[in-house]
Amino acid sequence: MDIKRIGSQPSGKGPADWFTGTVRIDPLFQATAPARAVGASVTFEPGARQPGTRTIGPDPDRDGGLRSGAARGRSNRGDSSGDVVWFSPGEKHWHGATPTTAMTHIAIQEQLDGKAVDWMEKVSDGQYRG
Repeated sequence: MDIKRIGSQPSGKGPADWFTGTVRIDPLFQATAPARAVGASVTFEPGARQPGTRTIGPDPDRDGGLRSGAARGRSNRGDSSGDVVWFSPGEKHWHGATPTTAMTHIAIQEQLDGKAVDWMEKVSDGQYRG
């Protein structure tokens, strides 16, 4: 058993290369071989967003606030607090807060060779507004 005490893992700012707006990343757990799963709590301030596609495995996200997210080629949608959103392996999608409400989600991802996300182009303001 490994217990991570509150405050033992520092929060990090979401890098501008990956995110639009203000985002905070709080690590939850890292994979220890042979496990490949990593987890983080990611908080998006109003209007913040992030594109991405997963390298392997599904991407189940548990939302703790309102958000506006969409798979590429689909319309934007608002998910309710507490919803679980499942993205299939390799499905292109993005996460973000609504324009007026922050959103926190729990991201659980599999890694392959230390990599969990293939970052894509940023979501434009027009795409975000949908």
